[in-house]
Amino acid sequence: MEDVKYNIFSKDRNTLPGLSEQETDEIKAALKIGDFSGAACVVQRSDKLFNNIKLNIAITGESGAGKSSFLNAFRGLGDEDEGSAETGVVETTKEPMPYQHSKYPNVIFWDLPGIGTPDFQLDTYLKQVTFNHYDFFIIIASERFRAIHAKLAKEIRRMGKKFYFVRSKVDSDICNEKHKKSFSEERTLEKIRNDCVNHLCKEEMSSPQVFLVSSKEFQKYDSSELQKTLLKELESHKKHVFLLALPNLSKPILEKKKKAFQRQIWKQALKSCAIAAVPLPALSVKCDVGILVDNMREYCESFGLDDISLSILARQVKKSVAELKNVIKSPLAKKISKEMAEELLTEATGEGLMVVKHFVSMIPLVGTIFAAERSFTVIYRMLNSFLDGVAEDAQRVLIKALETEEKTNE
Repeated sequence: MEDVKYNIFSKDRNTLPGLSEQETDEIKAALKIGDFSGAACVVQRSDKLFNNIKLNIAITGESGAGKSSFLNAFRGLGDEDEGSAETGVVETTKEPMPYQHSKYPNVIFWDLPGIGTPDFQLDTYLKQVTFNHYDFFIIIASERFRAIHAKLAKEIRRMGKKFYFVRSKVDSDICNEKHKKSFSEERTLEKIRNDCVNHLCKEEMSSPQVFLVSSKEFQKYDSSELQKTLLKELESHKKHVFLLALPNLSKPILEKKKKAFQRQIWKQALKSCAIAAVPLPALSVKCDVGILVDNMREYCESFGLDDISLSILARQVKKSVAELKNVIKSPLAKKISKEMAEELLTEATGEGLMVVKHFVSMIPLVGTIFAAERSFTVIYRMLNSFLDGVAEDAQRVLIKALETEEKTNE
């Protein structure tokens, strides 16, 4: 366990990943006296609090700006997919509507009514939509930003919350300009951006940043930069929750997800370690299998290696699901079972699981410590190895998807 332990208690880190300084001290104290169960209890208590963290994201703007489509795209859905927000050419949102992320229900996107409509005037808008409920606001405009957007942003800032300007429907602007002989996508995007910034500056917004986005082609333009900016400015626990819920449409996001999961693996290994310290081999094996199945499935689902995610991505990039699956080497989420986990554990130990667990449980004290360290090491290494494979598969799927898009645009 020494080589693994070194990676966790690194010299330049005062706290363990995902824990407070106090929780870290409690775990160190428990491990020092061989109290694996006590250490695991600290982790479980922390995880329970962590799992109750909610992130509420408000999507606002004028009627018809594409708020609902943007919300759907951010959740990895099309406008007609099950669970998507209703869209239309007229204002369809009459009150704040919550939409939970399908895989991470604690991440909630709120489709707010359009500002400036007869029922939602600016002077009462924030009160009507229960301003304090949201962590941050995304202000959307489909043409140009006007005085009403700037005034809303100033009021949000005055009340201590953050906001982000998003210029939607950029794909439509590109399409409208393509017929011109002098067309340049880069110049067109720069023109749109400058126009947005200039209008906001005229309304006394200081150095406004505007993200250009297409809900129909969410993998393009400034979508990735918007996501990175949001991640950078969120507090640590909410940042982790938000990251896992992001669509897998850029390499930087995939790399961040992998690192986020890697930082949590030691917790899962510690749970196995604590159970292995109890001289009940059957219970230890069952625990290890459960830990592997739960985590491997989460890795696959978060990285989009499940049938629903692959179907949505295939539709977005106009490619068949079979072509995307062809580059995947890991099992998809639905293929991960207890039987598979047992086989992987047996391969990792090189012997029958029950035989190993039973043998070490018969040795007083020393056997208990050996069993605990062995379980920690095996689970830690197995989850890291599986995560590596899933992350690599997600990269291959993304490359294949973008390759399709580039060929389509040629």
